[in-house]
Amino acid sequence: MKSIIFTLLTAVFVFGCKNDTTNTSSDAFSESEKLNEYFVAYFEEYKSLRPEFQTQLGSKENQDKWNDNSPAFDSAEMERAKEHLTYLKKNIDREALDESAKLSYDLFKLEMENIVANYEYRLHNYPVNQMFGTHSGIPAFLINMHKIEDKNDANAYLARLKGVPAVLNQLIENLQLREKNSIVPPQFVFPKVLEDSRNIIKGKPFEESIEESTLLEDFLKKVNGLEIAEEDKEALISNAESHLLEFVQPSYLKLIEFLEGQQKRATTDDGAWKFSSGDKFYANALKNITTTDMTSEEIHQYGLSEVKRIHQEMEEIKNKVGFEGTLQDFFTFMRTDKQFYYPDTPEGKEKYLKEATAMINVMKGRLDELFLTQPKADMVVKAVEPFREKSAGKAFYQRPAIDGSRPGTYYANLYDMNAMPIYQMEALAYHEGIPGHHMQIAIAQELEGVPDFRKFKNYTAYVEGWALYTELLPKELGFYEDPYSDFGRLAMELWRACRLVVDTGIHSKKWTRQEGINYYKENTPNAESDCVKMVERHIVMPGQATAYKIGMQKIVD
Repeated sequence: MKSIIFTLLTAVFVFGCKNDTTNTSSDAFSESEKLNEYFVAYFEEYKSLRPEFQTQLGSKENQDKWNDNSPAFDSAEMERAKEHLTYLKKNIDREALDESAKLSYDLFKLEMENIVANYEYRLHNYPVNQMFGTHSGIPAFLINMHKIEDKNDANAYLARLKGVPAVLNQLIENLQLREKNSIVPPQFVFPKVLEDSRNIIKGKPFEESIEESTLLEDFLKKVNGLEIAEEDKEALISNAESHLLEFVQPSYLKLIEFLEGQQKRATTDDGAWKFSSGDKFYANALKNITTTDMTSEEIHQYGLSEVKRIHQEMEEIKNKVGFEGTLQDFFTFMRTDKQFYYPDTPEGKEKYLKEATAMINVMKGRLDELFLTQPKADMVVKAVEPFREKSAGKAFYQRPAIDGSRPGTYYANLYDMNAMPIYQMEALAYHEGIPGHHMQIAIAQELEGVPDFRKFKNYTAYVEGWALYTELLPKELGFYEDPYSDFGRLAMELWRACRLVVDTGIHSKKWTRQEGINYYKENTPNAESDCVKMVERHIVMPGQATAYKIGMQKIVD
């Protein structure tokens, strides 16, 4: 791809110099301008290689294509990173840059160095797992990202359905390559992944049913909203049904057959230590995720100290509300008393979404007291879709489209209402919504005067550290007046402190899955289903959960 960057830079240079033929290239551009033009070219290249990212940005370019997830792409990406590092070294004088450009230089250099360093461990992951993966990513992407505003958009959606076999064949090849290197997901992953995959091919047109399948329902809803002739709608819908039967169903059946076979060969070894060079991989993961040089033991001990501190603060709230008994007794009370949970009914779930939205709206009205810069993009609260709610995480955020065509979204997983206590609702809404993820991520991509790569690059310790910090921040404005709600805030922070202990326990100390679950059950008020999901998250995403508390503490400091 060197030719893309060279062409863009040459065009910019010629345009900039055409009125002054006496200028040399160094006269035409300051060092900072030269670097920023390089970043413009880099980002154009980056986008051109990722059709799904283009769609996420709101662009309709290449909206009929999927990303390339092949080993060849990974290798080429690593070589491109090396080329970028060589360019910085040979062509940019960092000391001649202005302060903003120096920061961009350092961040870009770090990103390229990480790509090169991480290449050694490119197989040390699970492309399908209960949290995310291509199997569930395909329908989630089409439903949440692929807009249909005219017939061209609808035909692009159909083209993506036709492209599903190639995507899933590539996935199977990647899984086979990992198995050749003794990397197979642990046993607990398979029932969840298989169920999610089977859910995609349930309902019309795959079987006799009064309900449409997940993808057909989405396509129908979008196409029926178009102002086009009825015969055109009928033709599009007929094509969708045939594409689902001809392309989607066989490819998912093939994936399911492969996963069923791999399930028989899976083990209960859960930690990163089971990988070749597992210790080095985990140390590298922690460095990437926290952006620090903290060792796994240092993170583990920090987690233990924070658990102890937060327990002491919880004791004060327990005494304040007049509860008699131990802190563990109080945890049981908070975990089981029905006053703290909405009913597991459609009405209860709707009430949760309504209340969470109201909390965010109240916070919106107080932002002027804290922030000069606020996001232009709107945000909404939604329930996780049924096809993936059983395996998906407790809550997560999806960034808005940069053109404003899609709002930011806080997804609440309401599959198990006993895992979504009312007393944690306030802190969770602030974390996922405002002033948490939505505020930080939406503002980042709306910034002017910084290279585009900085607007869309997420550093987990910062992104999640900020969101956890913003659970605490509202307390300074007088929120959490209800002591149980303040307990919920502490419970959320405690949850993240326990993550430091359990993540390092599993991946460095060879804790079993059950040992991790037991630690959460003994030290937090969360539901057992919460504890199970979190430990399984640690197992498939080594190190990721350590970012929250470490990032938050840096911001508090």
